[in-house]
Amino acid sequence: MNTRTAVITGASAGIGEAAARALAAAGFHVVLGARRLERLRPLAEELSGTALPLDVTDADSVAAFADQVTECHVLVNNAGGAKGLERVEDADEEHWRWMWETNVLGTMRVTKALLPTLLASGDGHVITVTSIAGHEVYDGGAGYTSAKHAQSALHRTLRSEHLGDPLRVTEIIPGMVETEFSLVRFDGDSERAAKVYEGLTPLTAQDVAEVIAFAATRPPHVNLDQIVVKPRAQYNGSRAHRQ
Repeated sequence: MNTRTAVITGASAGIGEAAARALAAAGFHVVLGARRLERLRPLAEELSGTALPLDVTDADSVAAFADQVTECHVLVNNAGGAKGLERVEDADEEHWRWMWETNVLGTMRVTKALLPTLLASGDGHVITVTSIAGHEVYDGGAGYTSAKHAQSALHRTLRSEHLGDPLRVTEIIPGMVETEFSLVRFDGDSERAAKVYEGLTPLTAQDVAEVIAFAATRPPHVNLDQIVVKPRAQYNGSRAHRQ
């Protein structure tokens, strides 16, 4: 049996890095894309994978990346993130622009570029990591929740448009995961980022990666449309039990 190939975006840290490890352990050849090649190359070497530069906000970068991917059975759209926590009245347009470019247009660019290769494989699978923020809202989160709602809508539309094609489409919907996410959101303020997870045990990147690998290893006729995964202590985006 030929080795299947999984492409992971945002693979240099967090959920992307963990997904690369989980999929490699499941027998996939992993192709890793990210901007930080200095972090990507050692990981690819460790996993006997391939490291390629990728900036999902840059159409030329995505095109160059896709040109080097000759085979793809699974695409994990993981690149994304949040910036800021301002109310709408104080919205920072640059933060909004970055979030929409990264989460929405980035997902569209990579998916569009690799769809022919995924379909040609005869059993393609697009796995997109969105967020519970793509299905609810919370004060101060309009920039991120609107981007994640759009990303989720894009992903679910893809499922409908390719009904009947050899393509599975799975949305992974995590709650609180302790990665670099909050550090990026708060512009490197580690103290503020740490407070997000105070008093509870959040998910780890590995927790989410194991779910991604589970979805990717189901039989071809099984499509896990949406998987919501949250810490036991979290109810929704604005309510959690803290010690």
